[in-house]
This record gives sequence, structure tokens and C-alpha cells, in this order.
Amino acid sequence: MPLYKTITVNQNTKVLIWKIEESFDELLQGIQLTENSRSRISKMLSDIHKRGFLSVRHLLKEAGYSDHDLVYNKNGKPDLKDGTCISITHSHEFSAIIVSKNEVGIDVEKQREKILRIANKFTPLKEYRTLANVDAVIQKLTIVWCAKEALYKLYANPGVSFLHHIDVKDFQFEDLQTTADIIFNGKINTYQVHFFEFEEFTCAYAIC
Repeated sequence: MPLYKTITVNQNTKVLIWKIEESFDELLQGIQLTENSRSRISKMLSDIHKRGFLSVRHLLKEAGYSDHDLVYNKNGKPDLKDGTCISITHSHEFSAIIVSKNEVGIDVEKQREKILRIANKFTPLKEYRTLANVDAVIQKLTIVWCAKEALYKLYANPGVSFLHHIDVKDFQFEDLQTTADIIFNGKINTYQVHFFEFEEFTCAYAIC
């Protein structure tokens, strides 16, 4: 299908989401890949990873860019050649980008019970004991994980720890937003985080 969802956050920032239903060959149509991208995709073993990669290039096209406009810095953070900031995510059958004049980060994750097993690696589980049931815990943990992943992408420093350096402030599900601090190298930076859910997936994006 074409674009699944577009969110205009403000005059400088837009989120675009793609639902990946096309085949690899269908996704190849209408886009031009750089030599580096062709090399990268030839080394991918998973079909869904290949299709996720291509769907992101379609999202770039929807945003008015092409694969040739995308560059990466030494930490692997993507940027666009015209100075616009971008962040990219892909999970199962969904991919998303956020483009902005400000530094941004985005993440999409499928809501799964697996997150209960890894939660203590990124957040203190004791903070979730007041939630009504396991489904609510999974829901909130997934939001927090997405928020921290988005913030990690925005900050783009490999020394940052999800557990020790990123603090997502508590929120209610209906809030659809919160704030978060990255406390690193003696500095505290505060960011706005927005989140929403669709088809058993969670998306969160962070804005500087």
C-alpha cells in the first residue's frame, strides 16, 4: 500500500509511516538506490529487512527526498544533505521516518510479551507495579522503550545507556506525550516525547 499515516507535528516536523505489504520487486519500482544502498541490500539475508529498507526509500520520496539525499555521520546517525534532520525506524511490517529542522528521533516497536524479559535492562521494573494487568505493563514498557530508543537516536552518542542516562518521566496512557532527560557527561538535556499506538504497534518520537 502507499503511505499508511502522515502526522504534521508542527510547521518544521513531519512523521511518515509505511505499512509494508508489497513484495521486494514491487518496492524496487519507482526509486533509485545509491551504489552503497545496493551493496547493503545485497548483503541482507531477511526478506522483511530488505523490504523495510526499500520502504524507507519510498518514505523519503514521499517527503520530497531520495536515497541520494541520505548521508550518515561517524556514529551512524542519518542526516539529509540539505541540513534537514531525519530519523528512521523499521519493525516487522511497519517503517517510519521523522523529518525536521530540529534534531529528532523516532522508533516503532511491536507490542510483545518479550519486553517483560528485557525490561530490567532499560528501566526499573518496580515503577510498573501499580499497573492493573500484564497487558498494561507490556503497553507501558513498550512506550518507554520506544521513547528511549528515539532519544538515543536523537542524541547519537554511543556512550549513552538506556538504563542509566535516559529518564522518561511518568505519564498516563491518554496523555500521548511526556518529557525525558538525558543525563550524560555532567549535562542534562530535556526533550519532548510523543507516542501513539496502532495495530498492536507503538510509535514514539522525540523532539529537541
